[in-house]
Amino acid sequence: MKILKSILVIAMLISTTTIIAQNKMSTNIDNSNIALAGYSAVSYLDLGLAQIGNKAFKSEYQKVVYYFTSAKQKATFDNNPTKYLPQYGGFCAFGVYAGAKFRVDPNKFIVKNDKYYLYLNNVELDAKQLWLAENNHKKLKGIADKNWSKLSKTHN
Repeated sequence: MKILKSILVIAMLISTTTIIAQNKMSTNIDNSNIALAGYSAVSYLDLGLAQIGNKAFKSEYQKVVYYFTSAKQKATFDNNPTKYLPQYGGFCAFGVYAGAKFRVDPNKFIVKNDKYYLYLNNVELDAKQLWLAENNHKKLKGIADKNWSKLSKTHN
C-alpha cells in the first residue's frame, strides 16, 4: 500500500496542472462540454469496449454532451442516462480513491457490477494496473465512494 501511495504522489506532482484545472468540476469534460473525450458510454457498459462516438449521434444530459456510435446507442442512453454515466464523473477511479481528480485515458477502464471505471495512464503511472494489483475492488470502491462524496461537491 505504501508503494501505491508513493507512486500516486509522484503522479500528482506530475499532473498538478491537470488537478488544478479539473478541481472545480464534478464531471470530467473537455472545453466543448463533451464527456468521456467523445467515447461512447454505451459501448463501455454494454459492449465492454472503448469506442469513439460520432457527433452525429449525441445527447445532452445535465448540460454535458455524450457521443455514441449509432442512433441505437443514442436511444439506449436517452432511455436510461443515469445507468450509463461513468463512475466518479469520469475521473480516474484510482485518483478518487487517493482523494484527487485526474483526467483519464479513455482506453483504460474496467466494467464491474454494471458500472464502468476509468483510469489515468501516462508514462509514469498506469492507474488501472494499480487498481487491479490491489485485488480488492470492494475496498478501493468503498474508499473512492467516500472521497467522491467530497470531491464531487467541488464543482462550478
